[in-house]
Amino acid sequence: MIKIRTFLALIFIAFVVLLTATLGSLMSARSTEAIQEEIGTSLAGTAHQMSDKLDNFMWSRSGELKLLTELEPLKQASDARAVQNLLNQLQSNFPSFSWLGFTNSKGDVLAGTNGILVGKNIAERPVFMEGINGTFIGDVHEAVLLAKLLPNPSNEPLQFVDISYAVKNDADETVGVLAAHLSWEWAKEVERTLLYPQEDQSSEFDLFIISKQDNTVLLGPDGWTGKRLDLHIIDHARTGKTSWELEEWPDGENYLTGYAYGDGYLDYPGLGWTVLVRQPESVAYAPVDQIQRDLILAGLLAAVLFAGIGLAIAEFISRPIRKLTLAADRIRQGGEPNIPETKGFKDIHSLSLSLRSLLDSLLRTENALGQMQTVALRDQLTELPNRLALERYLEETVESFDPDAETLSFMYLDLDGFKKINDTLGHQIGDILLKKVARRLQKTTPPGGITVRLGGDEFLLIARSPLSSAQEEAEKQSAEVLKLLNNPFVVGLNQLSIGCSIGVAFYPRNEDSITEVIQTADKCLYLSKMAGKNRVTFHDQDIAGD
Repeated sequence: MIKIRTFLALIFIAFVVLLTATLGSLMSARSTEAIQEEIGTSLAGTAHQMSDKLDNFMWSRSGELKLLTELEPLKQASDARAVQNLLNQLQSNFPSFSWLGFTNSKGDVLAGTNGILVGKNIAERPVFMEGINGTFIGDVHEAVLLAKLLPNPSNEPLQFVDISYAVKNDADETVGVLAAHLSWEWAKEVERTLLYPQEDQSSEFDLFIISKQDNTVLLGPDGWTGKRLDLHIIDHARTGKTSWELEEWPDGENYLTGYAYGDGYLDYPGLGWTVLVRQPESVAYAPVDQIQRDLILAGLLAAVLFAGIGLAIAEFISRPIRKLTLAADRIRQGGEPNIPETKGFKDIHSLSLSLRSLLDSLLRTENALGQMQTVALRDQLTELPNRLALERYLEETVESFDPDAETLSFMYLDLDGFKKINDTLGHQIGDILLKKVARRLQKTTPPGGITVRLGGDEFLLIARSPLSSAQEEAEKQSAEVLKLLNNPFVVGLNQLSIGCSIGVAFYPRNEDSITEVIQTADKCLYLSKMAGKNRVTFHDQDIAGD
């Protein structure tokens, strides 16, 4: 006969598998559209950002050039050196200006950055012919006059965007033209900046800048620059709309393509560049397959989860077992160690009896182990840690000890006058006195330290201190021990007075091993005895005491 736990688990697993298959088919059908929309919107956003940055950059550079035309050196057109300095300063601040020049009204170059074209006549060049009439911003073109005059480390054809303004004096007379050639390299830098956040997939994204004049690719992947590109989405972009479409490109492949149109920025009219950002359809839809795999995995995990839920429900139905579970949890959390005797099912009743018996056995064993451990690690008379406890303390302490920053102070103690009291008043009085001594010594034990009875009337105090203050703390603690033990003890009707001799050594300052440090402290204790007792002797220092 099938168990209720197994039956409920199978029911839940079957339900989850059916639900996963149904949801998977629905989500798979809709995920393609959702992912297409998400990626398309992202591509359109990237295209818009690129277009906006292009227009913003051109507006900034043209504004800087226009501002220069209002300066007196250009309006007066009499001090070529001053004009030359202004042009050099502008180029220094904005290296994207490959060349800046100022001509007179006849096209003669009076000043130019780095002296290039100075004395030449550029009256036949569009940058002068158009600029003399007011304002000119030309589309991307290859260098003509400057091709051999400007440095070109890449050996690729130099491409510029022209900007020129007519310069007028205070009488509104045209005195010349301020002309500039912007290097097209700045557009490539903008492209790298935009695609950098997507660098893991940058090889799957392509960005194109299309000229308005003849649909020529001004910027694109290798092999595309200079080619004509005819796509209907370019016409869509020129309506001023930023969006995306699934487009078939000249290579016959389908690409999700985002587009945006450069319609200028503020008072800059723009050059009508179209920006396209594309991604292969196969790459764009790759997440759909991943979603399907994730759905399968989620279904498996859900099946396991709901199987567990079925088991939990079975536990709830099986109330006697639930009672045993609650009792076990209560015991685990520190509650009363009691297992209820359940009834109703014979096998569960037998289980509860067995658990009660097992718990009783475990409690007896635990109590016995606790008592054995206490006896093993404590001195039976004073209840101070004994030599075994000392050994464990040293093992644990040395593991985490930093000899470059810490010191262990070992204080070896021996009671002065105890033997006389023990011999005259009896061992019972002596034992009580030792207990009182132990309680006083415990008060001086610092955090992280230990006070151990070694045997008889000998004790060992260990303190863990910073290296810089170990000596000072040891002196303070030993003085406190002497003060406490010199105070009289009342045992029965007897007022007893004893002293204490102490030897102190430091690890690892005085010795390299724990054993040697303890032996050194013992030797210092002997020196305290020899010097008159009831005092402290530090290793390599004079005897101190009362």
